[in-house]
Amino acid sequence: MMIKMTRQILFGFDHSHLCVVPGSSAWLHKDVIAPLSALCAKASEAGFDLVVASGFRSVEKQTDIWNGKVRGERPVLNSDGQPIDTRKLTDWELLQAILRWSALPGASRHHWGTDFDIYDKRCLPAGYRLQLTVEECEPGGVFAAFYEWFSPLIDSDQANGFFRPYAIDYGGVSREPWHLSYRPLADEFCAALSIDALAEIVEQSEMLYKDLVLKKLPEIYQCYVLNRPS
Repeated sequence: MMIKMTRQILFGFDHSHLCVVPGSSAWLHKDVIAPLSALCAKASEAGFDLVVASGFRSVEKQTDIWNGKVRGERPVLNSDGQPIDTRKLTDWELLQAILRWSALPGASRHHWGTDFDIYDKRCLPAGYRLQLTVEECEPGGVFAAFYEWFSPLIDSDQANGFFRPYAIDYGGVSREPWHLSYRPLADEFCAALSIDALAEIVEQSEMLYKDLVLKKLPEIYQCYVLNRPS
């Protein structure tokens, strides 16, 4: 049955279109489960255990993450994934640093249920805390073998409709090899987004620094929502 996209679904207020991922506590769009299962089967045949680390994230949860970073309750990282002393940053520099790794509430692709973060459970050492960093995915990293297999598969468009929206760092969102998106649905959500609608969400939100966000929204939208070079 076709799921009608609504404003509530688009901006992460509604989860009626979701279902739980088998073998995980994460939730995804109902139409993503079948192609994801097929992708997991491919990984299993190659000797890996592809697992969803994080799926749907509500706008409320994204706002909690955002406000926690603004307040200094959560770490804010630089482009190398290292903590920043945010006391040395201007307000706009702080927001830019947050946006490198955390989406603006209302603009996260995780709101749609089409996007999720993955890891190879079979390569996870006992007692190891998953970090989702670039270093984990590169040669010498804990998931190096998995990405040596997986990257050519997805780069050649043989990954059952999935792609990596943050494969390239354009200076906005940092590179995230672990972030997958189901293109047939995600492209529809992208097309439904608009800067005016997002501005309304920001205005109605409880996010900190929303006045500055609204002032800088055209730049944020280009660099961190569309993820295109400025």
